Amino acid sequence: MRDDLTEEDYEALANLRHTLRRFMDFSASAALEAGLPAQQHQALLAIKGHRSPDPMTVGLLAERLIIAPHTATELVGRLETAGYVSRRADPNDRRRQTLILTDQAEAVLRQLTTIHLREIREMAPRLIGILRSIQEETPLPDDPWSA
Repeated sequence: MRDDLTEEDYEALANLRHTLRRFMDFSASAALEAGLPAQQHQALLAIKGHRSPDPMTVGLLAERLIIAPHTATELVGRLETAGYVSRRADPNDRRRQTLILTDQAEAVLRQLTTIHLREIREMAPRLIGILRSIQEETPLPDDPWSA
């Protein structure tokens, strides 16, 4: 661990956390205005943004959202009840269920993604500045990402 942390290091980290929290607060509020709890919006976005040849499954959704598989199963159940997701048996493995977005989910995601991208574009210069100030510092000696 580095002993020569500067006041600027603390300031940059505090600013980064504040900016990320502002975005997360914006995101949660926007989702609620569209009638979705934040976690359901995140799940729909994870499903829509999945670009692997393998289909999105409940297990993969759990990984993407960093939640327990049983929590993902409950979340998918709520999404299915609300009409946002349908489940289909995976043709390659009948034990797994693939997740398909409904037209209703596609419409709400289109709306939310538009306003999220607008917000990100407004925040980008500040966030990029914060990240640059952090990146320009000497890497920590035990930082595995600096190798």
